[in-house]
Amino acid sequence: ESMKGLHRTCRCAEVTKDMVGSKVTLMGWVQKARNKGGLVFVDLRDRSGIMQIIFENGSIDQEGFEKAGKLRSEFVVAVTGTVEKRGGAVNENLATGEIELRAESLRILAESDVPPFPIEENSKTKDEIRLKYRYLDLRRPDLQRNLMMKSKVMMLTRKFFTEEGFLEVETPMLGKSTPEGARDYLVPSRIHPGSFYGLPQSPQLYKQLLMCSGYDRYIQIARCFRDEDLRADRQPEFTQIDMELSFVDVDDVIDVNERYLAYLFKEVLDIDVKLPIQRITWQEAMDRFGSDKPDMRFGMELHDVSDVVKDCEFVVFKGALEAGGSVRGINAEGQGSMPRKKIDKLVDFAKTYGAKGLAYIAIAEDGTRKSSFAKFMTEEEMDALVAAMEGKPGDLLLFAADKNKVVYDVLGALRVELAKQMELLDKNEYRFVWVTEFPLLEWNEEENRYTAMHHPFTMLMDEDIPLIESGDLGKIRAKAYDIVLNGNEIGGGSVRIHQNDIQEKMFEMLGFTKEAAYDQFGFLLNAFKYGVPPHAGLAYGLDRLVMLMAKVDSIRDVIAFPKVKDASCLMTESPSRVSEQQLEELGQTSQEDIDNMMPMLMDAAGYKFYNTSGLSLSKLITVPADLTNNFKRSEEHTSELQSPITISY
Repeated sequence: ESMKGLHRTCRCAEVTKDMVGSKVTLMGWVQKARNKGGLVFVDLRDRSGIMQIIFENGSIDQEGFEKAGKLRSEFVVAVTGTVEKRGGAVNENLATGEIELRAESLRILAESDVPPFPIEENSKTKDEIRLKYRYLDLRRPDLQRNLMMKSKVMMLTRKFFTEEGFLEVETPMLGKSTPEGARDYLVPSRIHPGSFYGLPQSPQLYKQLLMCSGYDRYIQIARCFRDEDLRADRQPEFTQIDMELSFVDVDDVIDVNERYLAYLFKEVLDIDVKLPIQRITWQEAMDRFGSDKPDMRFGMELHDVSDVVKDCEFVVFKGALEAGGSVRGINAEGQGSMPRKKIDKLVDFAKTYGAKGLAYIAIAEDGTRKSSFAKFMTEEEMDALVAAMEGKPGDLLLFAADKNKVVYDVLGALRVELAKQMELLDKNEYRFVWVTEFPLLEWNEEENRYTAMHHPFTMLMDEDIPLIESGDLGKIRAKAYDIVLNGNEIGGGSVRIHQNDIQEKMFEMLGFTKEAAYDQFGFLLNAFKYGVPPHAGLAYGLDRLVMLMAKVDSIRDVIAFPKVKDASCLMTESPSRVSEQQLEELGQTSQEDIDNMMPMLMDAAGYKFYNTSGLSLSKLITVPADLTNNFKRSEEHTSELQSPITISY
């Protein structure tokens, strides 16, 4: 039916008991309908909530009552009637639980097939089904609350930074592909065959150019793209709250952002954020928590016991120390009676983070000990070790011994895993911490060189500049800072380099020649020749921030149309093949060309060619691992086929 002549008075949950006796028109979806013979009860739902509608002969004409009897879940209806106090029991779980609408007219605006799953909060339906029918999933009240919260966060963000003198400036989506943390998503150019745009991993270079242009306070809610493996808090396309400021240093950036966070959490959650927010250095974070994004809601801090065990005969501890590593442990208080099977699972967990094993001491309530390595230690050494760990009856002491990085990774992850098992993580508690003074560089074992921990334009600590000449590059600290909430990095940034001589030294440390630097970043380096102000910035992961505010476990629950783990969209079935005409317009190889070329290419590579189904269409043909049965080695090649295979032509 048409809604011609009807106008919605308000949303369902916006009807209040003050409106009793008023005539209103509501529109929405049928949550459920209950036909009691002479009465039909319908729960009408929209994004605001639910209103109970009563259809009764006499209040509505016979035709309307018969239509009401045919209503099913997800029908879209318009109802006009009078607001009344509930005749039955009050529903305290609903904002409208004290009132109901006695219907006087009904229009069915759209009927609905039976949905593939119930539209309800905390759905138990498999993610794959919900994401395939995401348009239905988004009708669920919990997801709607999440997205409304995200909308409010964006609105308040713009309001706060506008009042702080920031200008919102859009930056391009189609830009130059530059080496950053992850792989770029590439867009082929039709007009420039063989050339590609890179979708932005962040607006980093553009916002620095805006500082060169005199826009001294920039803000943007920016869409970003990274071609990397997914996890619970990561998506290939995501949103940043991105900012840059001129004529500032670290304290200035931290000050405005602390006030922003306090404002945001008060307005959205009515939570007071205590200022100033605690600050710890990167080194302190690693030493105490084994992580540069420490969860401060609980203790269980790391203990460095290297000096305590340096003279022991336990080969695991001894070997780690002789190799320049360390021995550290955590005290899981009250877990001394943990069953051996559960401890073994913790050992397996530690191995996923690089540990070769996990040593332990379980202290019973009577003070007796069980240990995986006691036979290699003297009684005095064991006593000293337990004392250094502040162990007491009922505690479980866990140790990792290896290179510092492995020890930090293992115990940092184990600390959080134990906190989950011990139910120490309260989602209603919000603990912020700034982590500062990150290393400027980190050693890349594969490339045998230093790489930038953040990016090549991060300024180093002034007092560490002499370390460039002395060659102690691993000791140089950056003017970089992350804001961490409950063990999640929600934002990070740095002061940028604005002096030419320091920038050139930075490129040298990273192994860039001057030509290579200009090839990648020439437009920015040229801009710096014309007077660049000191500047700094920070970017928040909006999705991750809202995820924590909404107390959900995945950013998929705060993104309207997310991707799954293989970066595909189950609803739209993307990515997908495109037409031969589109490929030809872009100068890309068509499927027909691939079919013709593949036998020759495979023969040249030493393979017999059987089938091309499933091959990707690009200048690089990638054969997925599950398609390797399409190929067989020629007789003269005896080694097994390795997959996946990439063939260049």
